[in-house]
Amino acid sequence: MGIVHHSRYLPIMEEARVAYLRDIGHPYQSVRDEGLDFTVLEVFVQYRQPIRFDEIVDVHLSLAQVERASFQMAYLLIVAGQVRATGVTAHGCITTDGRPTRLPAWLRELRR
Repeated sequence: MGIVHHSRYLPIMEEARVAYLRDIGHPYQSVRDEGLDFTVLEVFVQYRQPIRFDEIVDVHLSLAQVERASFQMAYLLIVAGQVRATGVTAHGCITTDGRPTRLPAWLRELRR
């Protein structure tokens, strides 16, 4: 069909989220080194227009909401100036053994 399968939008958003963490000085490995993980609790994607194979997707994201032990990221996927999809991911902070815990201070402070 020449279009990107709907399931492939999630890895695009994940890649942008990991790049965001790296850009703010907290690469995901450093989160793991702190003994933490950010597990995905919920995903919402609104498909507006299909992304076609070999198109370059610009992803804009923002930290949408921060609670004590969870946060949300909002995404805007754009191709050639056109919005192709929007999305939100909700994440819970857990220890590496799977127990819920508070977000690190640096992440909570991003929304202040």
